[in-house]
Amino acid sequence: MTAAQQAYEIVVVGGGLTGACAAALLVRHGGIEPRRIALLSGEPLPAGAVGSADAPPELRVVAISRASERVLRAAGAWERLDRSRLCAYERMRVWHESSAAAGEGALSFDAADIGEPNLGYIAENGALLRACVDSFVAAGGVLIAGRLARLDIGDDAARLECTDGALLAARLVVGADGAQSLVREGAGLAARTRDYRQQAIVATVRTGRAHQNTAWQRFLRTGPLAFLPLFDGGSSIVWSMDEALAPQLRDCGVDEFNQRLETAADGVLGSTTLASERLSFALRSMAAESYIAPRCALIGDAAHVIHPLAGQGANLGLLDAAALCEAVAQARAQHEDPGALRLLRGYEQQRRTHNQLMDAAMSAFNGGFGAAPGPASWLINRGLGVVNRSGLLKRAFARQALGTVGELPRLARASLA
Repeated sequence: MTAAQQAYEIVVVGGGLTGACAAALLVRHGGIEPRRIALLSGEPLPAGAVGSADAPPELRVVAISRASERVLRAAGAWERLDRSRLCAYERMRVWHESSAAAGEGALSFDAADIGEPNLGYIAENGALLRACVDSFVAAGGVLIAGRLARLDIGDDAARLECTDGALLAARLVVGADGAQSLVREGAGLAARTRDYRQQAIVATVRTGRAHQNTAWQRFLRTGPLAFLPLFDGGSSIVWSMDEALAPQLRDCGVDEFNQRLETAADGVLGSTTLASERLSFALRSMAAESYIAPRCALIGDAAHVIHPLAGQGANLGLLDAAALCEAVAQARAQHEDPGALRLLRGYEQQRRTHNQLMDAAMSAFNGGFGAAPGPASWLINRGLGVVNRSGLLKRAFARQALGTVGELPRLARASLA
């Protein structure tokens, strides 16, 4: 017996942060009846710290820019967060291993330089995800627990078959299902990948010195090391390194890891003590050759993956979600099909150039800052020093970190509390 087909205007495939935020935005600002929008999420919501204010920070955290904060407010998610578990970061300090953190070759900029209270927040990924899904469901959206097995795109609709046999149809399917996107594959959209031959280790640590609400980043020949401040006084580390070195540091004893981490950080935060498990993942760049096909649009990691050294992956995905929502709203206002390629091209044109520039910048930073001591590192230090001595350039860097420069979707330009 064939399962009955459920028809929607839009089905968002992928229950991660980008997909959940896109779904929450669409039910509020897409101009479509909420019950006509579905979120197909194959992963159960993380339990996280619900009901326990004393729970340790989640292992996976993200840096949320001001632009992304505005998007999350528009999605109805920001007000659902426990503010006591957010950590505002007010400063950033960046230096190369051939210099000192407090030396002339280091770059340091402050939110106060541009009249802002902070540069953004370090937030728990699971908490953000739960807030977006709760907002989506509360507004009347349909949450479907299932995984995509097959996608067929016809002239009148996209048809989705789930692994449990459920059948869905949509005028627009949104691929938010990650770097190995089945939506991208089903829509016949090719992608280019580049292997950095690096892995990143993520963990939570305690430090002998206070983090000072500062994001610290040291560039080593083997890859960048970042300390992100957490609400409980600890720090989240993202330590990128040559792929041959990562297994040793992931699996070595705790005491050895603590010592090697402190050395890699040049002791900038004093002693370091591991406070969580260690996870590692391979680093690759990926870019879909097109973000759209008839009745299909890709957002987030399904469309692009960049190096994590600046923590911009989540922010780019949230901006994708906002831009796509605005394209759908425009289609609705003009009484057009939300899956029409003409409308989707506007979304792609706005986001693809911005994402490509960010990918190129991160790749250049990773390659350039990884230079061994010598003429190249001397030039890098000199460049950082020049920026650090220029108030104009420092303010430009601070605004870039804030995420408020360049062409932004309307939902990211103004707070819609």
